[in-house]
Amino acid sequence: MASLCGRLVVSTVRKSVLYPTIRCTSSKVTMGDPLDVATGLEKRELLAKVAGNDNPFDMKIIKRGTGTKAQPNEIPSAFDARIVGCICEEDATSVNWMWLHKGQPRRCECGHWFSLVHKAPL
Repeated sequence: MASLCGRLVVSTVRKSVLYPTIRCTSSKVTMGDPLDVATGLEKRELLAKVAGNDNPFDMKIIKRGTGTKAQPNEIPSAFDARIVGCICEEDATSVNWMWLHKGQPRRCECGHWFSLVHKAPL
């Protein structure tokens, strides 16, 4: 009796499976321009990249300069404070993190000075 029930289930399963046919057309389908469908912050980022700004959010590494108290390394920010990491030695395996506040230059442990410079938000 159990084997008969198993055969019925298999036969009904086989009957309900459909195999669709796929037809290929010769016309090419292309995706639209991402700028046309983007909205919000993504659209502003794409527009900045089209305008030539490859770093719209200032996330790339900034090479430090002389970093004296008279000419500190300028770090752009749209806010009143920003966290900055300084790699003091070229082969260092750790990063010295510090908070920079607007109008208050800060000295790293290695002796380089940093200051926050206002940049308009994206």
